[in-house]
Amino acid sequence: MANLSFKFAQALARGRANKGVPTSRAEILCKLLRKRAEAHRRGLTDHEQKLRDQITWSLPIEDGEKRPEPADAD
Repeated sequence: MANLSFKFAQALARGRANKGVPTSRAEILCKLLRKRAEAHRRGLTDHEQKLRDQITWSLPIEDGEKRPEPADAD
C-alpha cells in the first residue's frame, strides 16, 4: 500500500510542476484583480479588503526621479 501511495504522490507532483506559477508581476496583479472583483460581487468585504492590500503591494513602484516628465497637452 505504501508503494501505491508513493506513486500517487509522484503523479501529483508531476502534474503540478510549474503550473500556477506566475510568470510576471503583471500576471499576479491580473489574478488579484479578478479575485477582488469576485469577492466584491459576493459581498465578502473582509476578503475584498485583504485582496486590495495585496493589489497595492503588487503594483510597480517607480522612483520619482527616474519617471519621465508628462508631455504637455497642446
